[in-house]
Amino acid sequence: MSHSFKKIVIVGRLEDPRVTEPRDLLIEHLNSIGVDLLPQDEIEFADLVIAVGGDGTMLYASRLARQYATPILGVNRGRLGFLADVTPDEMIDSVDHVLKGNFSTDSRLLLEARLLQASGEEQVAYALNDVVLQRRETGRMVDFETRVDGRYVNTHSGDGLIIATPTGSTAYALSCGGPIMEPHLDAIVLVPVCPHTLTDRPIVIAADRSVEISLLERDDTKAEITVDGFSMGGITPDDKLRISAANKRVTLVHPPGYDFYGILRSKLFWGRDSRNREG
Repeated sequence: MSHSFKKIVIVGRLEDPRVTEPRDLLIEHLNSIGVDLLPQDEIEFADLVIAVGGDGTMLYASRLARQYATPILGVNRGRLGFLADVTPDEMIDSVDHVLKGNFSTDSRLLLEARLLQASGEEQVAYALNDVVLQRRETGRMVDFETRVDGRYVNTHSGDGLIIATPTGSTAYALSCGGPIMEPHLDAIVLVPVCPHTLTDRPIVIAADRSVEISLLERDDTKAEITVDGFSMGGITPDDKLRISAANKRVTLVHPPGYDFYGILRSKLFWGRDSRNREG
């Protein structure tokens, strides 16, 4: 066993039968080789987090591990899963490779979202995938302005805006026409959601830039901010949303054979000839 990973925390949705079986098998195996398994509330003492589930579980694990810079290994039991790259069939062998020191690491950009409210209050949240401005409880579009490092970029009308990391480029941003970015890039992508004008296109900026979003005053305007799918609360025209790269990053652990492009081919069915060859 590697001297680096002596204490491990396992996270996963216990109520999900797809997670329970591999999780129990993993616990049994780790106990048999003398690994010290810790509960989630002792994650500050852990050397490694193993997340068993889909990308939602990986995002949850990242929230737990971020503060202590604890690396994360993902076992995929979700439907799509770009983050957790170990399959259940490979789980024991992959974990053994990692514990023996045969692994690679991947440092992922985190976004810091600050909602500066007119009342003077400030909310802060962190995103591994994305920060999203979206309309709420209304059929009307939202109108808002974006600025990058204080410089005016555009006035938008539509359903909202996604500010995504390279990790999040294969999530919600992808479904809205955003580009796929290699995970190691220090970049952020701004992707309009259902823009009113077709010229309102995604834009990629350097990660050291700061993005500011202001909601414009319109009748029946209601919008909210979500961070990795969790609501940060509503935003009004008097508030400011500022997004920048966080000081901390999330480290993912990969067993031998990790290939980002291989994951894309597997999940997006690239490289397959779907044409009907009959007739």
